[in-house]
Amino acid sequence: MVEPIYMPVLPMRRDAWNAYAQLDFRLRRRIAPLWTLVPHSGRERTRGEPSSPDWDSDQSALDRWLTLRTDQLIEAMDGRFGWVDATHVEGSIHGSAASLWRLMTRSRLRLVTGPERDPQLQRYAADLAFLSGRGMGIRLLVDAPPDELRAAELLSLINRLCLPPSAVDLILDLGAVPDAAESGKTAIAALDVLGAPAPWRTVVLTSGAFPRVHDLPGAETAYVAQRHDRHVYGAVRAARPEFPRTVVYGDYSVEHAFSANIPHVRAPGPPWGVMRYTAPDGFMIGRVPTRGNERVDRVRAMARWITESEAFRGADYGDGEDWLHECAQGEGSKGSGNAETWIKVGHLQHMNFVMNQLIAAG
Repeated sequence: MVEPIYMPVLPMRRDAWNAYAQLDFRLRRRIAPLWTLVPHSGRERTRGEPSSPDWDSDQSALDRWLTLRTDQLIEAMDGRFGWVDATHVEGSIHGSAASLWRLMTRSRLRLVTGPERDPQLQRYAADLAFLSGRGMGIRLLVDAPPDELRAAELLSLINRLCLPPSAVDLILDLGAVPDAAESGKTAIAALDVLGAPAPWRTVVLTSGAFPRVHDLPGAETAYVAQRHDRHVYGAVRAARPEFPRTVVYGDYSVEHAFSANIPHVRAPGPPWGVMRYTAPDGFMIGRVPTRGNERVDRVRAMARWITESEAFRGADYGDGEDWLHECAQGEGSKGSGNAETWIKVGHLQHMNFVMNQLIAAG
């Protein structure tokens, strides 16, 4: 297996897996996504809270929804390696059990668990990981600098699940990063306290700097946000060059770190969506309407704002750039896309660009 150099944390939604499937094969073979199954219904889940049963009373509908979603992900992954986190549906034992079994028997994905989860669900994930022969991932939510007690908790979990560290991927997840300097200190402490004590198969450091869309000022506006997640990774590499194994770079692509905590959105969806573009040190973000008489004009104007900027890499750089260029130059509604298209294009150009950055950096 070719070792991955990039782990995008992606919600298990159609726009994200279609973007991954459209990437060039040479890039996909070095990308190992962490897919998070989004909740089916109910309220937004809180980061770090234990799983709870889904609010949907129709168990057969939930089973069908999960089966379809997992089958679509298996097709998009096309036999390639990655991780899948089912924390938001683990509480619905019947539906998640069938879907996770399909993932374990029909794909090369590895399951993920974490110390904050129900011990029975941890045991079930570990048993599936053992049966698959692929091991599993431990996703640690690092919202503050960890201490020795946190390290002991991690090692206790590994011992209880009877998994050798050499078959475990350690995913250090900093979540949303509003400040690169403070998060950089947390990341370095996490690597020292949690990454060093055991011979993990893989160590991943991931965080997200893309802002929550509803936090942006104005109803429809152009906005630039800093890529703090990239700066955090750079700070860790500079501070710990002697770390005994490669630390895989991870981010949340062009989604907020809590995006996968939001339940599945049914049509028609909100009256606006977001166009996004990744610059070397920032995100270009434009909120545009999804309906109304002026929708097409505003969408194309936002595409022009992106393609006419210094950050735009040219229509030939990738499929994402090509779509944005065609949208900016086009006329009429055809080719202007919709909310799902804009997110897909955002993921596509972001993952393509990040991979090229990582390859260039060596």
